[in-house]
Amino acid sequence: MDTSLILSNILNPPVLFFFLGMLAVFVQSDLEIPNPLPKLFSLYLLVAIGFKGGHELYESGLNPLIISTLLAAVWMASIVPLYSFFILRLKLDNNNAAAIAATYGSISAVTFITASSLLDKIAIPYGGHMVAALALMESPAIVVGLILVRVFNKKAANESKDEEESAETSWTEVLREAFLNGSVLLLIGSLVIGVLTGGDGWAKVHLFVEKDLFYGALMFFLLDMGLVAARRIQDLQKTGMFLISFAILMPVANALIGILLAKVIGMGEGNALLFAVLCASASYIAVPAAMRMTVPEANPSLYVSMALAITFPFNIIVGIPLYLQTIKLMGI
Repeated sequence: MDTSLILSNILNPPVLFFFLGMLAVFVQSDLEIPNPLPKLFSLYLLVAIGFKGGHELYESGLNPLIISTLLAAVWMASIVPLYSFFILRLKLDNNNAAAIAATYGSISAVTFITASSLLDKIAIPYGGHMVAALALMESPAIVVGLILVRVFNKKAANESKDEEESAETSWTEVLREAFLNGSVLLLIGSLVIGVLTGGDGWAKVHLFVEKDLFYGALMFFLLDMGLVAARRIQDLQKTGMFLISFAILMPVANALIGILLAKVIGMGEGNALLFAVLCASASYIAVPAAMRMTVPEANPSLYVSMALAITFPFNIIVGIPLYLQTIKLMGI
C-alpha cells in the first residue's frame, strides 16, 4: 500500500486533532470540551454535509447510476447486520450479537467526512448524491437488528396480553427511532432543503457550509471524539480478542464487498471510496441510542467501545488509504 496515502490522511488537521484528544487522556490532562459544544458541532456537520449534498444532487439530477448507488446503499445496510449476526453468535448471546451487528450495519458520518476531506485534499471528485446514500444507510440496520432479536429470542407460550401490547409499543418506538432519529432527520432534511433551494439557496449559505468553517468545526468535533475514544479503550479489556478482531476484519470485508459493488455499478473513484467507507464504518451515535432503548439486555460497553475505540480509529488511520489503494488497483 502507498504509504503516502496513509501519511496524507494522518497529516490532515482534523485527524491530528483526534489524536491530540486521545493523547490528552493518556497523559491525564484536564483538557475537555464543554458539554453543549460537541452536540452543536455534530448538528453543524450534519447540516453542512446534508445541504452541500442536496445542492450537488440538484446540480446533477437523478440518473440510473445514482439510483443504482442508492439502492446498493440500502441493500448493504440491510445485509451486513444479517451475516454479522451469525458470525457474532459463535461467541455471544442473541441480544449482544444483534446489537453489535446493527452497529456495523449502520454508518459513521464522521468517517465519511474524513474520507471526503482526503478526496478534496488529493483532488479526486465525488458526487453529492453520496450524502443521500449516507442518510439512507442509517436506519435499515436498526430495523434488521430488532427483527433478529425478535426472531431468535422466542417468546414464551404463556406470554400475557400486556406483554404483547408492550412488544407492539416497542416496535413503534423502534421504527420511530430508526426513521425519525434526530441525526437522520436533520441530515435528510438538510439534503431536501439543498435540493429545493437550488442555486439561489447555495449562493446565500455556501460560506457557512463550505471548507473554511466546516474544517474548523470538524477539528473541534474530532478533538472531542479523541477524548471519548481514549476513555473507551479501557472497556476493550472486556471484549476479548474475538470482538477486537471482528472490529477490524469486518470493516475490511464490508469495504471489499462495497468496492466490488461499486465496480459492478460503475461508480467513479471518489464515489467508490465513499461507498466503501460507508460499508466499512460502524455507528457510535444513532444505533447505540436505539439499542439502549429497545435491547436493554445488550451490553453498551461492547458495541460502543468496538465502534468508537477500534473501528473508527482503524478506518481513519489505515482503512481509508487501504480502500482507496484497493480501488486504484481494481481500476475503478
